[in-house]
Amino acid sequence: MATQEVTLRSTLGGFTAEGKLHTLSVWFILALRLMMGLAFFQSGLDKVLSGSFSAGGYLLNAPRANGSPVAGLFEAMGSSQLFLDFVNVAVPWGELLIGLGLLVGGLTRLAAFWGAFMMLMFYLGNWSVSHGYINGDFAYMLVFLAVAAFGAGRILGVDQYLEQYELDGRPLVERYPWTRYLLG
Repeated sequence: MATQEVTLRSTLGGFTAEGKLHTLSVWFILALRLMMGLAFFQSGLDKVLSGSFSAGGYLLNAPRANGSPVAGLFEAMGSSQLFLDFVNVAVPWGELLIGLGLLVGGLTRLAAFWGAFMMLMFYLGNWSVSHGYINGDFAYMLVFLAVAAFGAGRILGVDQYLEQYELDGRPLVERYPWTRYLLG
């Protein structure tokens, strides 16, 4: 089997980083997507099926107890019944849909963005720096961002087909370039 060496290069703020991908990289990118997909799908499904998820106690108590620098923001969110009603639906269904999107590789960048956002909120709410600033929530946020950056939905995922779906004789992503922010 012939392999093709791929070089990645990016310049940001005047600095250029460059590296060559190993041929096994694609499998690890897929594994990251599936791992996060399964974790979020299972967590969301458990919450949806239990029918008793409530973020109120967490929002009002955990961030302050954990010493979060934004505890007041979480308390304000938990004090608004309208916001709390939204969060009580958004968290379980968000986890479920993010997980499903990653498992099938559909709307992968959109799912990974919202997964990273949720992990950022969990990181801030579960704040504990007694062992350093990096914890599991922060690491998972970076995994979501890597899944998005690598376009992991193109690896044995639905996105590879959605991107090439033709509208008026042109692939979807050529006709609507903004879809690149959702797919991949």
